[in-house]
Amino acid sequence: MARTRPLVDCVRPPVTALFVGINPGMRSAAMGHHFAGYSNGFWRLLYASGLVTEPIGFADDSRLPEWGIGLTNLIARPTPGIDTLRPSEYVAGTAVLRGKVRAWQPALIVFVGVTLYRAVREGPKGRPVRVGRQPGLFEGVPVYVVPNPSGRNANFTAAEMLKAFRVVARAVRRVRRGHMEPGVFRPRVGG
Repeated sequence: MARTRPLVDCVRPPVTALFVGINPGMRSAAMGHHFAGYSNGFWRLLYASGLVTEPIGFADDSRLPEWGIGLTNLIARPTPGIDTLRPSEYVAGTAVLRGKVRAWQPALIVFVGVTLYRAVREGPKGRPVRVGRQPGLFEGVPVYVVPNPSGRNANFTAAEMLKAFRVVARAVRRVRRGHMEPGVFRPRVGG
């Protein structure tokens, strides 16, 4: 079995959009980079949506802060799929994520996957999750959901995935122009 190591968060404040994955796959852990699966379209979608200005791949994950993008996972433990993740790992990961969001103060948080967001969201559990902007906030930060771009995800077409990433790209452009999302509390820093 390939040797695995914990993935390092790719974050350098200020963070415009913090992308949150569920947990590293085995190839990502072996390579030491986020979204390194052979069939994962994450990096292509970042470029095609305009979130990054040049084509990059998993080996370039540490460059994401150049575009104001941060990247972390809810659960650090690598697995071949999400079936072996325990409910207690989701709970512990959500607590850690809350601390990260408070520390990094991103303008937006983007959950990569409907299943992931369903596991961490607050509010009525029966309410369906759709991709795009979500009602409510996470630690005072607007929430977006994009489909998980893993090749294993047959629930969304490539066009639907790209459309969801473009929604995030538009929100990022609004933030960069100084337009905050309605109802967002931004704490003052340093005073």
